[in-house]
Amino acid sequence: MTGGGARAAYQVGFLLAVAKLSSNRRHNPFPILCGTSAGAINAAGIACLADNYGKAVSILAEVWRNMHAGDIYRADPLGIGASGARWMSMLVLGWLIRNQPRSLLDNSPLDDLLRRNLDFSGIQRSIDKGALHAISITASGYESGESISFFEAHPSAHPWRRVQRLGIRSKLGVEHLLASSAIPFVFPPTRIHREFFGDGSMRQLAPISPAIHLGAEQVMIVGASRKNEHLDRQRVECHPSLAQIAGHALSSIFLDSLEVDIERMQRINQTLSSIPPDIRLQSEIPLRPVKTLIIYPSERLDRIAAEHATALPWAVKAMLTSIGAMNRRGGALTSYLLFERPYTRALIDLGYADTMARDTEVGDFLGL
Repeated sequence: MTGGGARAAYQVGFLLAVAKLSSNRRHNPFPILCGTSAGAINAAGIACLADNYGKAVSILAEVWRNMHAGDIYRADPLGIGASGARWMSMLVLGWLIRNQPRSLLDNSPLDDLLRRNLDFSGIQRSIDKGALHAISITASGYESGESISFFEAHPSAHPWRRVQRLGIRSKLGVEHLLASSAIPFVFPPTRIHREFFGDGSMRQLAPISPAIHLGAEQVMIVGASRKNEHLDRQRVECHPSLAQIAGHALSSIFLDSLEVDIERMQRINQTLSSIPPDIRLQSEIPLRPVKTLIIYPSERLDRIAAEHATALPWAVKAMLTSIGAMNRRGGALTSYLLFERPYTRALIDLGYADTMARDTEVGDFLGL
C-alpha cells in the first residue's frame, strides 16, 4: 500500500470491499503486507490483527471514518501559531536561534493515535498462527540516503541489499510508522536506532520490490491517483503558487515511482513470457514472472479534496490559504493534509465502489 497522506483513506475502502467479497471474513487474504507512508499505517493495522481480518478492517475503517486533522497533527490555533512563529523567527533571526524548527506541523497526536489503536505484539502472534507471512514498512534514511524496508516475518524470509535500498529484519513499532509517514518538511523525521528517517516514498526506486523479496508471486496494488492522471497542457499567465509547487513535489514523491515500477515489472513479465521455462532454469535467470492486479481511483482525488477543503479547522485553512492551497490549482497539497471526515469518508466510499465494480476480477485474483 502506497503513500499519500489522507489519500490513504481510499485503501480502506478497498480493504472493506475485500472483506465483503470474502467467504471467510476472519481469513487474511494478504499473507505479505507492504506499506509506505500512510499506507504503512494501514498495512500495520491489518498485520496487528491478521488472525481476524474482518475485525482488523472494521477497526481501521472506524478510525478513518471518524478522523479529524487534530488526530494527526496539532490543528488548533495555538499549535499552528507556534509553528508559524518558530519558522518566522528562524527566517528573521536564524543566526540567533539554536533550536531550529523540525517541521511545519507537529504530528504528536498521530503518535498518540497509533499507540491507542495498534497492538504490535499481534504481528508475531499472527505469524506464529500462519495468518501472516511478513509485513514490511519502508522509510528513507536522511543520513545514508537509502530506502530501508524494516520487516517482521516468518524465519524463512531473509534480508536483502540492492543499490540504495535494503531490507532489515526488525521488531516493528510506532516509531517505524511515524518515520515512514513523515512527509518531508510537513512532519518531523523520526530516529530509529542510529539514524533519522523520513517518508518512505522518498528515494524509493522500486516500491514493489519489498513484496517480491519477501516471497510474493502475485502483487495486489492499490494506487493513490487515477491511472495516467494528468491535465491537458494549457497556456497560463499567473505564476504557480507555493501550494501548487508543493503539491507537484509531493505527487512526484508519492505517485511517480510506483507508476514507473509497475511499467518496469510489466515489461519484465512480458520478456520472461517469451523465454521457455526450461531455458530460464538452465540459464539460471534470477527473475520470475509476478502476477499483478492494480486498483486505481476512478476520480481525481485532488478535486474531491477541493470539494471538502472547508472541513479543515480554521487555523489550518488560514495557513493553507496563505500559500494558495485552498483553490483548485492548490488542491493536490490539500488532498494530502485533509484528514477530515467528509473527505476520508468520500475516499473510503470511492475505494469500496471501485473495488466492487471489479468484484469478480478481485475475487479470482485473491482466491476469495
